[in-house]
Amino acid sequence: MEITSNQNPRVKLWAQLLNKKHRDKQRKFLIEGIHLVQEALAANTDIECIVYSIEQGLPAEIERSARDRLNVEWIGTTDAIIAKCSDTLTPQPIFAVIRKGSSHADELLNRKQALVVAVDGVQDPGNLGTIIRSADAVGADGVVIGKGSVDLYNPKTIRATMGSIFHLPIVEGDLAELLPLAKERGVHIVSTSLQAERHCYSYDFNQSTWLLVGNEAKGVSAAASAWIDDAIIIPMHGEAESLNVAMATSVLLYEALRQRHYGER
Repeated sequence: MEITSNQNPRVKLWAQLLNKKHRDKQRKFLIEGIHLVQEALAANTDIECIVYSIEQGLPAEIERSARDRLNVEWIGTTDAIIAKCSDTLTPQPIFAVIRKGSSHADELLNRKQALVVAVDGVQDPGNLGTIIRSADAVGADGVVIGKGSVDLYNPKTIRATMGSIFHLPIVEGDLAELLPLAKERGVHIVSTSLQAERHCYSYDFNQSTWLLVGNEAKGVSAAASAWIDDAIIIPMHGEAESLNVAMATSVLLYEALRQRHYGER
């Protein structure tokens, strides 16, 4: 199938997905570029269609990845239409429309010795994407994104995940409801504090743990802080005042990985 008119109704719907309001309304989102489309195909994601440049042709890497995906609609289009539906200045010659899935909190609440990142008010899409990517890298059980955080399906967030958005459960919800439920299941909720006396390398991450991370400027909200069991600090021996939220989360996740898979505390 080919679509070459900018006025085609489907093109208008695709372009609208650059806006959160329309992503919510359509229950769909866009991914751009060869790598993300490959990751979506490999993860057997619910893909509505894959749109590629007629002028440049279907990338060979995608052809190889897609041999068994007969249920995906393939649409050739113009570079101008791809540019219209792209969030980047130099669009790659392919994008896909993905139907939103749904991960449920019970999937994480019921796991024994869970390692989960709970995100409270993170605003930068690059930070959120990096947090998801780091959680995926260490084999965490999932990520919970609280209300007031940047949209998971923001194109910049999706790019920053580098495909990890397809690899682990990601739950969007209200932390005021989910944190007490987690504590009822025996989860320890831990967060960082510059006033904490215990450093992260002495903390026991082998227990069921939710890492609560907060807004870049304000930190964890007062409502979420009420549910924290333990506050820890990341030691710093240089002159930096602090690490950004994505870097700090990665440090904690890798300490949890070390304890759980590479030796004693």
